[in-house]
Amino acid sequence: MPGKNLSRDEAQQRASILAVDGYRVRLDVTSAPDPAAATFRSTTTIAFRCTEPGAATFVDLLAPAVRSVTLNGRELDPATAFDGARVHVEGLAAENVLVVDADCAYSRTGEGMHRFTDPVDGETYLYTHYEPADARRVFADFEQPDLKAPFSFTVTAPAAWDVRSNAVHEEVTTEGDARTWRFAPTKPISSYLTAVVAGPYHMARDHYSRTLADGTTLEIPLSAMCRRSLAPYFDADEILGTTKLGLDFFHEQFDYPYPFGKYDQAFVPEYNIGAMENPGCVTFREEFVFRSKVTDAAYEGRANVVLHEMAHMWFGDLVTMRWWDDLWLKESFADFMGSYGLIGARTRFSSAWITFANQRKAWAYRQDQFPTTHPITADIRDLEDAKLNFDGITYAKGASVLKQLVAYVGSEAFFEGARRYFKRHAFGNTELADLLEILEETSGRDLTAWAAAWLQTAGVNVLTPQVTVDAEGRITELAVLQDAGNGDTLRPHRIAVGLYDRDGDGVLVRTDRIELDVTGARTVVAEAAGRRRPALVLLNDDDLTYCKIRFDAESVETLRAGLGDVRDDLARALAWSAVWNLTRDGLMPARDYIALVLRFAGQESNIGVLQSLHTQAKSAVDLYADPAWRGEGGRLLADGALRELRAAAPGSDHQLAWARFLAQTANGSEHLGLVRGLLAGTARIDGLEVDQELRWSLWLALAAAGQAADEELAEELKADHTASGNRQYTQCLAARPTPEAKAAAWSAVVDSDELPNALVEANIAGFALPSHRDLTALYAAPYFKLLERVWSERTIEIAMRIVGGFFPRAQVDEQTLAEADSWLNGHPDAAPALRRLVLECRDDLARALRAQACDRG
Repeated sequence: MPGKNLSRDEAQQRASILAVDGYRVRLDVTSAPDPAAATFRSTTTIAFRCTEPGAATFVDLLAPAVRSVTLNGRELDPATAFDGARVHVEGLAAENVLVVDADCAYSRTGEGMHRFTDPVDGETYLYTHYEPADARRVFADFEQPDLKAPFSFTVTAPAAWDVRSNAVHEEVTTEGDARTWRFAPTKPISSYLTAVVAGPYHMARDHYSRTLADGTTLEIPLSAMCRRSLAPYFDADEILGTTKLGLDFFHEQFDYPYPFGKYDQAFVPEYNIGAMENPGCVTFREEFVFRSKVTDAAYEGRANVVLHEMAHMWFGDLVTMRWWDDLWLKESFADFMGSYGLIGARTRFSSAWITFANQRKAWAYRQDQFPTTHPITADIRDLEDAKLNFDGITYAKGASVLKQLVAYVGSEAFFEGARRYFKRHAFGNTELADLLEILEETSGRDLTAWAAAWLQTAGVNVLTPQVTVDAEGRITELAVLQDAGNGDTLRPHRIAVGLYDRDGDGVLVRTDRIELDVTGARTVVAEAAGRRRPALVLLNDDDLTYCKIRFDAESVETLRAGLGDVRDDLARALAWSAVWNLTRDGLMPARDYIALVLRFAGQESNIGVLQSLHTQAKSAVDLYADPAWRGEGGRLLADGALRELRAAAPGSDHQLAWARFLAQTANGSEHLGLVRGLLAGTARIDGLEVDQELRWSLWLALAAAGQAADEELAEELKADHTASGNRQYTQCLAARPTPEAKAAAWSAVVDSDELPNALVEANIAGFALPSHRDLTALYAAPYFKLLERVWSERTIEIAMRIVGGFFPRAQVDEQTLAEADSWLNGHPDAAPALRRLVLECRDDLARALRAQACDRG
């Protein structure tokens, strides 16, 4: 946003002359329960040194008002020192003390100090979220990761509240209706990692002990907390059990004691992301507190996030990237360690790498094929770039590459490198070269070429088998063809080639596995020569590398006839991923992909893969199918969902998944009649519990079909007068197929900035249903007109949601593509981050047009 950005050049210049000795931050949030109170008081004292006495600098602060500014005892005029985003100071000494007393704003967007009032009991809750640069909404700071310092927080809050921060509290004093919490200084950390969580949270406590190599005992107090009204649903024992398994695992692997004292985990409302690794005070979205039955995939996902954030205590918190260019130094590692840790920590989730191959890598493949793709080590010019770089490349592609690196250098060399990295750079900041230097030490390999190919280039390679056979059906040559895909680099790949045939029971099983290095455009698999031609050749078996795979013609026919017959779960997941990529790339007709799903999804044993298939099949119908066939495709999906729902084992995860898929696809009288019957209790599926979350899914189906009266939705909200209920009620209202409903949802988001982030999201989700493309077509032209205004007036989080959510992606036609091109061509000077979002949406539209052309034949 104008005036609120910070460039890399500015950050480097500031870091070149400054070193921060410490922050003392005092916050008074006693006003929080009063909805009319817009601000809280924030007083920050920063002790810092300057290598160029007499120089000028600035401190970052986004606040409605500044009461006073004092530099080294000298009063500065806030009217001239503060410009709304920065506090400018001149005449620095070698050693400085800056005090900034400000009125900061409570947030409803999940940025800064977010305030939430629980509709169930009227209680108010606060939490902070800063990444990448919103600490400046709560206190004055140097908002860049390489100016680390200890932070000492003092928080005055209502007396009935609990308050948590990164460090343990040293003193709590009560005066009247207020209580003041004084926290110990933290270790040196970056400003974006600080945290405050305050309110009448329900809290479960536990403790972790470990005897270290030197004979000392490490004691870590643990807690898990959520809103009081969610306490009946809070399975804290499982969360804390995963936490202790993770702490054991990471201590074994990293050989560096957890450095931040305690370990609180707060599940907070209206959170914008999955979780945040604030050292000692991790925050999670409260949707991980399951109010109703969820599949085991949801529990696996939560456990993965718990371990992901825990890995950050070392990768990211203890050792932090110098600037956001090297964001991968924390996020790629944490994404990799989340899956690696589920297996290594001996949790009950043994299919973590299947989930990774099927879901995380799908995110990476999609992001890496945009025209805006970037290397894993990105060029981050400013904070807006940084905000958009929390993407599938930085997380999932980076994690995929690290998985390959572990195979390349060996797990012991990799983890020994991590151990040295932590010891050598503890509480410091690093760049790519720092890590590579250590990994070269431990592995004995020169990683320069590897890093250049994998970390410093963009795009996803494509591997295709080329099989020739003799008259007797034996392989004369099997070669792997490599295409640069959307990039310009042919990379080295370590892959396994799986050869699959049917056994006596007709099941597709692996009969041979050949592991080799693939380099250049064509690599011959010498060991395959002389073997009988298998039914299926599966490249990248075991998912060792990062690439898209294709099939030869005979393998495609094998999958058409029996994809569900592949016995191995990971191999089957890789096959599903590959045929989805073929569909997205316009190489397999959408109706053929849907036919595969309808034929074989009912056989899929892995619940996470099944849920991915549901999502992808719905997208195939909505976006990639020929519009002339779309109606039939939708009916086929709904019929398939109903058939599999009735066939699924009573009470099983699969039954629940098919019930939800029916709610997403229901479009005929039979489907919608069952939906209404399940809600009314007049219809029953043996074993299916129609609990509150499923009820809202069913109501959304009726609302989208125009079969949910306003009074009925209001009655459902009355029965579920919770934050979740309010979000889902809002989405149902926006999902009604009337011009008035769409206008109301559009106006609520676009014409006012009063909605909290959760309701912005709910309105957009209900407004933008693909089945309502005729109603929303009218908003394409207004959308392109409002882009720059939204980008300039809203916080970046809300602006991103509006830009991405209201893009007319359901209007898959040349006219909408031309409108997107016209805006891009006519606004070359628009904010680069805004242009990136629009360009990615435009690319999705162009991809859908190509896929539709393929489906038409």
